[in-house]
Amino acid sequence: MHPGNLWGGKLDAIDSDRAAAEEEERRRNMTEWDRGALHSQQLTAEEQRNQLDETQQSWLLAPQDSWKKKRKKYVNLGCVSVSRTVFMWTVGSIVVLFLVVALPIIIVKSLPRHKSTPPPLDNYTLALHKAIQFFDAQKSGKLPKNNRVSWRGDSGLKDGPAEVPGGLFGGYYDGGSNIKFHFPMAFSMTMLSWSLIEYSHKFKAINEYDHMRDVLKWGTDYLLLTFNNSATRLDHIYTQVGGGLRDSESPDDIYCWQRPEDMSYDRPVISATSATDLGAEVAAALAAASIVFTDKPNYAQKLKKGAETLWPFFRSKSRRNRYSNGKPTTQAFYNSTSVFDELMWAGAWLYYATGNKTYIELATTPSVPQTAKAFANRPELMVPSWNNKLPGAMLLMTRYRLFLNPGFPYENMLNRYHNATGVTMSSLFADYLNSTGVPGWYCGPTFVSNHVLKDFAMSQIDYILGNNPLKMSYVVGFGKKFPRHVHHRGATIPNDKKRRSCREGLKYRDTKNPNPHNITGAMVGGPNKFDQFHDIRRNYNASEPTLSGNAGLVAALVSLTSSGGYRIDKNTMFNGVPPLYPPAPPPPKVWRP
Repeated sequence: MHPGNLWGGKLDAIDSDRAAAEEEERRRNMTEWDRGALHSQQLTAEEQRNQLDETQQSWLLAPQDSWKKKRKKYVNLGCVSVSRTVFMWTVGSIVVLFLVVALPIIIVKSLPRHKSTPPPLDNYTLALHKAIQFFDAQKSGKLPKNNRVSWRGDSGLKDGPAEVPGGLFGGYYDGGSNIKFHFPMAFSMTMLSWSLIEYSHKFKAINEYDHMRDVLKWGTDYLLLTFNNSATRLDHIYTQVGGGLRDSESPDDIYCWQRPEDMSYDRPVISATSATDLGAEVAAALAAASIVFTDKPNYAQKLKKGAETLWPFFRSKSRRNRYSNGKPTTQAFYNSTSVFDELMWAGAWLYYATGNKTYIELATTPSVPQTAKAFANRPELMVPSWNNKLPGAMLLMTRYRLFLNPGFPYENMLNRYHNATGVTMSSLFADYLNSTGVPGWYCGPTFVSNHVLKDFAMSQIDYILGNNPLKMSYVVGFGKKFPRHVHHRGATIPNDKKRRSCREGLKYRDTKNPNPHNITGAMVGGPNKFDQFHDIRRNYNASEPTLSGNAGLVAALVSLTSSGGYRIDKNTMFNGVPPLYPPAPPPPKVWRP
């Protein structure tokens, strides 16, 4: 077997024609290969390099056209160039922000505005508006054009002795008569000042701040006339204008029933050369008011000067006496029973107004409260009034301890005042504790929380405003049922331009018809201990209002009202008090080698 024949069989000769065809095919193929090789040899070096670059780009770097599309484009903003993509995103974001935020605001602003309805006022605020207006009905003198009581006019334009320049015009009539009692009037102004100092934000919230200041200034302007405020030393003070006695039959302020505008009888002016209590009370009123009027420095200085002028007069031991002693027309109505409570009261107010330590030293001298029986726990001495300043004076100095904590040498006496105040209690004391973060205090072994005292105070005011067995409000003009026969000369006689004589007015006092004028805001004396009230003019103990009563009502109402919030002004009271401790020394200079 032939080694070339792998499958076996014999070897035959190859057909000559077939062999020739195969040879021809082989030659043609060789010719094509030779042309390709020749063409490759004829390519220039540059073309070969370009072909290589294109191969590399397609193999390693992707196609050249795609690479050109991915190159970043920039926007030239002058001082800086930013990517076009970033620029477009920024512009787009601003447009979206405008559409989402600015455009709705513009639309809302362009719509017609409708004022939201304010929340309804609470009863205390409503009653407070009226209680302040009572003072406008009691004004004496030439009334301002904007006086809020239409049935009142100028009166008392002949009041005062000849030696008083300009007379004793102005001030307030005390109650239902036409007498101006300076002792309760001064106390009333002190109370109004105290309310303004503690709660100015509340009066502002109900739009009564300016009105209250006008009411106060009307009183303090008059009090400055009751003594020679330009003198350096005083020898007398005027105690009241007008007067009379019960069951009198001579023409005077008690016997006659006339409108103040129609008074035709002589009105005596009473003075005193020794009046410790009255001098101290007027000084307290002027000092307290000076704190209210700190934004009027000239007037505030005048008030402080007047208060300090009175200091040696009422501090003099040779002049120590009660202002009402030996004065029947005073004792019958406003008889003073002590002078030492007024010394404490005036000392505290003068100190707060001036910062002079002499005054607080008097108020904390142990013999003064001891003589005043400040710690005797007698029920009649635990209730503040025109005749008893002990609770107010001790509360005022408790404030000093709570907020400034002066320490020695006042701490011992201030601590005793604080403890006594915790027994007598007041609504304002609870506000002080709230302002210092104290939740309450111990009355003996019993812990009393602040809200308990507030709730008690509210229950008492609610009783006055009508939550009582008779369902009657004892504040004129508040609620649907209130006294209609108030013991008040000006309110009982019609304002019809007709003048009634001293006796002609009695028919209006004795008629069963209601008063032609409601003396809005007047708090009457009220019911007896059996919750009985007789709405009769001649029953003056029940149906007559007073300045001091309404001043206390204003203080209670403004403390309880929710208008303006439930806080006090802790700082204004102490604006005149100098720093209690020396200032910290400056830091040492930086040592340099």
